[in-house]
Amino acid sequence: MTFDLPDSLILDAALSVSGLTDYIRLVLEQDEQLRQVWVTGEVSSANHHRSGLFFTLQDPDRTAGIKCVVWNSQLPKLAQIPVPGEQVMILGSIRVYPQRGEYQLSVWQTLPAGVGLQALRYQQLKNRLLAEGLFDAERKRSLPTHPQTIAVVTSPTAAAWGDIQKTLKQRYPGLQVLFSPATVQGEQAPESIVKAIERVERDGRAQVLILSRGGGAVEELACFNDEGVVRSLANCSIPVITGIGHQRDESLADLVADACVHTPTAAAERAVPSLSKLYTEHQQRVVALHEAVHDFGENSLNQLQGLRNRLRRLRLDRQVQQEVDKLGWKRQHLLQITTGRSQQATQHLELLRQKLASLDPKAVLQRGYAVVRREDGAIARSATELAVGQDLLIQLGQGGVKVKVMEVNEPPRRRGRREVDG
Repeated sequence: MTFDLPDSLILDAALSVSGLTDYIRLVLEQDEQLRQVWVTGEVSSANHHRSGLFFTLQDPDRTAGIKCVVWNSQLPKLAQIPVPGEQVMILGSIRVYPQRGEYQLSVWQTLPAGVGLQALRYQQLKNRLLAEGLFDAERKRSLPTHPQTIAVVTSPTAAAWGDIQKTLKQRYPGLQVLFSPATVQGEQAPESIVKAIERVERDGRAQVLILSRGGGAVEELACFNDEGVVRSLANCSIPVITGIGHQRDESLADLVADACVHTPTAAAERAVPSLSKLYTEHQQRVVALHEAVHDFGENSLNQLQGLRNRLRRLRLDRQVQQEVDKLGWKRQHLLQITTGRSQQATQHLELLRQKLASLDPKAVLQRGYAVVRREDGAIARSATELAVGQDLLIQLGQGGVKVKVMEVNEPPRRRGRREVDG
């Protein structure tokens, strides 16, 4: 098809290169969606320049690509530096460069895509919960040694439930097992697990809770990294054991649990002891106790015999007899001294008695003497102290008489006095 247009019309309708480029730039850069757009793809052709990092982002099948740039001022703010071959999610805006007639994506932020994005989210959540102290060893509770009731949270159709039942029955017959079914894979799994844990807590009988499932791919075990599940386990009032898959990397549920193992069977083994093992240990303790008692008895007999031998060597019986002999001699000596002193005291007492008897006024009276007393009881010692007509009492050896003074005879004066008086 051909168009025959006047030359003047062609000149009026034609755009310059810059005009067309400006129009394209205006359309692209003013578009609200293109001013802040997320794009996912694979990094290729990454080159560092003085102004920034330039690379190409393309679809995995390489059917389309777009040039990208991260300016040096923005590089430290990226969550992940673009590396060739990696899948990334990029947040940026479209920019047009008129000189080259090209457009490119000016990058603000880069995040890992696919598995890398899951790993980033996992690490961010782990760091946040770690900062809260949910994984601290101080929060870990000890498991009961001999639980009577155990709760199990897992899928009723999973092989894990059968493995746990079989192991518990073999190791600890008579144990009561409470089953709280839950979905352990898919989008509904986190909510289902939280509700199953809540049912166990409301029941109140379980002493240990096992959260378990068999092995699987990383995406199948994502529910055990869910924040709601992790916080439910952290707030559970019952000690928790996790037995989740065969993965080398621990889930967040493993980190918050009081104990974690990597298989459902191992979780059951951790929850209860083996009765056969307990019986064997009991028998070993009985044997050890008998041996200890036997050894103690032999040691005691040996010590007793040793003491007997020491006694024989010391001849304590001879020493005791010597001490008895010493005591007998001291007793005899004490009796002799006591007897001698008693005899001396008796003789001295007799002398004193005789002396007192000789000085006794009554004895003097018995020999014919008398004691003259005035009426006031005083002894009359001189005739000059008496007066005619005065009453006196005379005490004789036997009885007494009362008399009246009829005459007073004064004693003769001493010769020396008469000479002086004369």
